[in-house]
Amino acid sequence: MSAPSSETADRPTNTTHDTGEGLSTFASIARLYPYLRPALSRIVLGMVAALLASVVSLAIPFVLQRLVDGTLLHRGGSRSEVVVAAAAILGLGVAEAVLISLRRWFVLTPGTKVEATLRNGLYAKLQQLPVAFHDRWPSGQLLSRAVSDLNLIRRWLSFGLVLFVVNIVTIVVGFGVLFYYHWLLALVMVVLSIPLWVAGFFFERKYHVVARRSQDQQGDLATAVEESVHGIRVLKAFGRGSHALKGFRAQAEQLRGTELEKARAVAGLWLWLLMVPDVAFAVCLGLGVWLVSQDQLTVGQLLAFFATATVLRFPIESIGFLLSMTFDTRTAVDRFFDVMSTPNPIDDPTAPRHIEQPRGELVFDDVHFRYEDAPERFPDLVDGIDLTVRPGETMALVGLTGSGKSTLTSLVPRLYDVTGGAIRIDGVDVRELTLEELRARVAMAFEDATLFSTSVRDNVLLGRPELFGDDPATKKAADAQLAEALEVAQAAFAYDLPEGVETKVGEEGLSLSGGQRQRLALARAVAAKPSVLVLDDPLSALDVDTEARVTERLHKVLDGTTALIVAHRPSTVTLADRVALLQDGRVTDVGTHSELLARNEHYRFVISSLEDEERQAAPRDTEGVSRNERARMENMEEEVDA
Repeated sequence: MSAPSSETADRPTNTTHDTGEGLSTFASIARLYPYLRPALSRIVLGMVAALLASVVSLAIPFVLQRLVDGTLLHRGGSRSEVVVAAAAILGLGVAEAVLISLRRWFVLTPGTKVEATLRNGLYAKLQQLPVAFHDRWPSGQLLSRAVSDLNLIRRWLSFGLVLFVVNIVTIVVGFGVLFYYHWLLALVMVVLSIPLWVAGFFFERKYHVVARRSQDQQGDLATAVEESVHGIRVLKAFGRGSHALKGFRAQAEQLRGTELEKARAVAGLWLWLLMVPDVAFAVCLGLGVWLVSQDQLTVGQLLAFFATATVLRFPIESIGFLLSMTFDTRTAVDRFFDVMSTPNPIDDPTAPRHIEQPRGELVFDDVHFRYEDAPERFPDLVDGIDLTVRPGETMALVGLTGSGKSTLTSLVPRLYDVTGGAIRIDGVDVRELTLEELRARVAMAFEDATLFSTSVRDNVLLGRPELFGDDPATKKAADAQLAEALEVAQAAFAYDLPEGVETKVGEEGLSLSGGQRQRLALARAVAAKPSVLVLDDPLSALDVDTEARVTERLHKVLDGTTALIVAHRPSTVTLADRVALLQDGRVTDVGTHSELLARNEHYRFVISSLEDEERQAAPRDTEGVSRNERARMENMEEEVDA
């Protein structure tokens, strides 16, 4: 399983949410400096090599001037002088090629390292951010930031940044050389270049907005693809593939329109980048010929002027795509920091406490919870719950849909934080424990079981990192723990898979049935050996026979482990020592199953409703009797016979 690398422990952190709004392009990209700093020396060396290559290319016109004004215009020049000039030009060309190769060698490796650091930092941040963040953010948006945006930043650092700085310096130095040859020609070239800077200014204002919209739409499109792939069974079962395709086409067409708008903006800039230099060349050529005829300029100087202007042509023309690449990168940086600067309200305390002698006592003390963006008129989902689960006790949570059962269980490991009151484990507020210690002491199994695209072994032992090792003792302990957890969860089917427990279960475990996924998720919670085990209806996909066997084994495993179980069907209640009845976010009664049946009318109604749901959902045999009903009838017959 992937986990945040320890190498990212010293990554830059942000305590305020910084979206980049109102920042200039330079200021926005400058936020990458903490990540860029280790690679900065190599990037600077790459710039130096590129600048030297530009200086070498600008030196060639000097050689041409001396050759034309000296050897070629005066018949007295020797052949050896031509050979020397040609050799000098060849040497300068080779030197330029070597320097360009050095530039690439200097910048390519650090660029990939910066990208890796950014990606590791983003992944670690996503792991730290609370569930509420992931509830709001589409996965496709996060995926596009982690892949395409960071790839764009890497290419800009390795290529765009270096060339942008070098080409600007080359243009400035080159125009200085042009003024050296003749001030009037150079002045004409500068004046005729003004439209380029004006076009660049308007281009930046327009392109930044369109680039951000394009990258956001790419994230939305990635989300649509991911949802369609994950929901392919539903789309096929309901024959809605064409409907999904229609929606996808609409989004793709919207992105296409945005990309065309970007292309038109770039094309408009290229119009000026290609037209202005040509016009400037034409005007300067006519003026230069006239200056030569007036003996104010030599033929060699005119040749060197245009050779220098030709060298400057690529840096000038490259400004267009380098500007667009820079603005795309600015947008990618903004999107990266959208995530990285998100405040994390669920974090380790500054002065953490520790549980010295774990017993497993779980106390809910006037606990309240409501979502941050919930309207004020809505009541709290959890509205003042007081409940104590004694060490080693199994407590079932029972209530109608929407009573707050699943929400309450999510508060124990701090998937969400209480908005009022406190939850304590062995007398310590869960907010005073480090997340690592808290989640080592609390394990969860959800009704909607999620597995990872790795082996059965790795999925089940996910909560036991100390069992991941190659030494024989660790492997032996891991095998024993794996076998016990699979046996408790009645998941021995794992040994019959093509590669046994080393079989990869596929993305989200969809290659397995719902019951198989649920049993492996339950085995994962059991294998974690927690002090507190939280089960959110983990047996809903099991048939009654398998559920009975799992229940029997859980009774033994839970001996000494505090358990909080959400029960959505009556058979699950039999696991519990006591039952807590939830109604409208409050605990209205606590007692054994028999006690509540005897004294609480609402509890009888809830149990009756759960029995009706279970009866309607259960498969029926040839006589129209559900398997659960048949099992109950058989149990009653056995009791009568006894």
